Amino acid sequence: MWLLGLPWALALLVTAASSGPSADPPDPASIFADLSPEELRALRAVRTFLMGRPELGLSPSQGGPLAKNSLFLVELLPPKKRWALRFLEHGGARPRREARAIVFFGAQAEPNVTELAVGPLPHPSSYRVLGFKGGRAVPFSARPMTRLEYELLFEALVAAVAPLEPLLREATGFGFQNCSERCLTFSDIAPRGVGPGERRTWLVIQRFVEGYFLHPAGLEVLLDHQDPDPRRWAVRQLWYNGRYFGSVRELAESHARGTLPLARLPEPPARQLFSSYEPRGRFASGTPTEVHGAKVCEPQGRRYRLRGNRLEYGGWSLAFRLRSSAGLQLFDVRFGGERVAYELSVQEAIAFYGGHSPAAMQTKYMDAGWAMGASSYELARGVDCPETATFLDAHHLLDADGPVRFRHALCVFELPMGVPLRRHFDNDFQGGFHFYAGLEGRALVLRTTSTVYNYDYIWDFLLYPNGVLEAKVHATGYIHATFYTPQGRRYGSRVHSHLLGNIHTHLVHYKVDLDVAGSGNSFETMDIRFENISNPWSAGARVVPGQGGTGTPAPGLTPPLACPRYHLAVTRRHENEPSSSSIYTQNDPWDPPVTFESFIRDNETIEDQDLVAWVTVGFLHVPHAEDIPNTATPGNAVGFFLRPFNFFNEDPSVASRAPVIVRPLDPPTCSRVEIQRWTPASPGPCVHPEPFTYNGTYRQV
Repeated sequence: MWLLGLPWALALLVTAASSGPSADPPDPASIFADLSPEELRALRAVRTFLMGRPELGLSPSQGGPLAKNSLFLVELLPPKKRWALRFLEHGGARPRREARAIVFFGAQAEPNVTELAVGPLPHPSSYRVLGFKGGRAVPFSARPMTRLEYELLFEALVAAVAPLEPLLREATGFGFQNCSERCLTFSDIAPRGVGPGERRTWLVIQRFVEGYFLHPAGLEVLLDHQDPDPRRWAVRQLWYNGRYFGSVRELAESHARGTLPLARLPEPPARQLFSSYEPRGRFASGTPTEVHGAKVCEPQGRRYRLRGNRLEYGGWSLAFRLRSSAGLQLFDVRFGGERVAYELSVQEAIAFYGGHSPAAMQTKYMDAGWAMGASSYELARGVDCPETATFLDAHHLLDADGPVRFRHALCVFELPMGVPLRRHFDNDFQGGFHFYAGLEGRALVLRTTSTVYNYDYIWDFLLYPNGVLEAKVHATGYIHATFYTPQGRRYGSRVHSHLLGNIHTHLVHYKVDLDVAGSGNSFETMDIRFENISNPWSAGARVVPGQGGTGTPAPGLTPPLACPRYHLAVTRRHENEPSSSSIYTQNDPWDPPVTFESFIRDNETIEDQDLVAWVTVGFLHVPHAEDIPNTATPGNAVGFFLRPFNFFNEDPSVASRAPVIVRPLDPPTCSRVEIQRWTPASPGPCVHPEPFTYNGTYRQV
């Protein structure tokens, strides 16, 4: 049995079954691997193949009109589970390798978005349409934003608000016209409307300085860009400093008449801007911060093995990939050679906001819709990951006319936990001890990040030597903030002079396809109750007085999407239910092509079946002044554990050769001791000679 470690006791029971003979082909994990640098030609081949199909009529992604047919995304399409298991366990044929391609069909009478399976890789020769459950089509209005649409949106905004240039210059000292170093920019809000088919976006105008997310100008603009022809786009409404205006002209005239309460912003300083990372002030203790602090080291070398996308550490073995759409996926997760899970993956990251301004009250971010997997920018050695980490590149073909290399997008490292995995001091109660024994606490970490505009998510999977796996996400980066008004205090905190940190809830959804001792799983919750019984050795005395307890979890939040309503939902596994969300949900949350509620409303039995646990974790964030310049990671991390529960005969970490045992040779004096260990007596020097470097580019290759 394995426990899914959530805020309540929960057990996943499995039926033991023979897994059959184990095949050992070369690099079996590669069936789950992303298209590697060596396979970049496959990405190009998919694009070339599709661009050459006359019936698709594809045009380049960049440039041209919106009303065109274009290729938006190419990523690996994982094989069907039954084919993968046939290959991994029974020596079957290697599954056909295919790509998932998303095509925007905008140049037709009824525009839509279509997903295609293209293969075989690396030399594609055919494609087929991938449908959603229930045969749902994806409307064109549900498509994710593209670089081209953002460019057109900015041009339309600048042209539309040109009459407001005097107002903006007077209030902020910045503008859109001939602005040089004192320009305005914007952040866009989603969903883009209040009903299906709409594409109307509230734009928050900001001063373009370092950390511009914290510099709203007090103006928010609702721009309608539903029509594929940008010439028909128009501003529908504006909000300035707490007041609504029906048109740009109305706001401009109010300013010209002198009847508009102007929100004048102070001049931003040239140095030590509050939204920057530049040091300012001193710690009261006076302890040094100008020197390097503690570092992670590997004095005898790495204790893990990385072969392609196969990662091995102690008893652990797994395959991993970083998909462009939604991020990290683990496959074929094994401990001691036995499969624990077929898949563990990030599905969605959601943030629901409250506020007084229209942009704040409209914000319901669903980050899969922003391709959070492709927002995996360079990890800094020594900051984002230890200097000793192994760094891996990622390649994405998303909204581009060729693959783009994201340098150092993932890292792998062994982490000292700062607390022993287990330890005991066996007291002799005479001033000495019988023995001391301890095992250092370490875990292997697989990490990537998603920087979805203002927010940075740090995604971790941690492997512990005792068979425990932890999934964890830290939230950091800039808060989503709006212009301060007195009415806004009901929805957050005033974190700076003209800045309101809006209250919001973070929710993260995971898929956990456990396959312990086979795929025939059952589900059971454990409810602990107090019981009143008589003391058997003292008649009439009560052992445990009081009322009965309950293991029922606290009710969760119920936002419009179904998946976050449940801390945990368990369903039968189906190939046509690969994900609980999609990249289209952000721009069409009212009628999305993937509806998680349908996964759990089909009344299927979940006894002795191939089951998936869908896990939601999250926290409420009430921003405060200490979120300036960025939200800090301590206290802003959530996750869950997978723990063995009567699966092993003992703690499997006893196989580690890292414990230390100390026994006195002359008890009870304990002046001489025997130290027993299976590693070198001293770890040796702990230094890393290479200076800090950082590249930060991600370019088409």
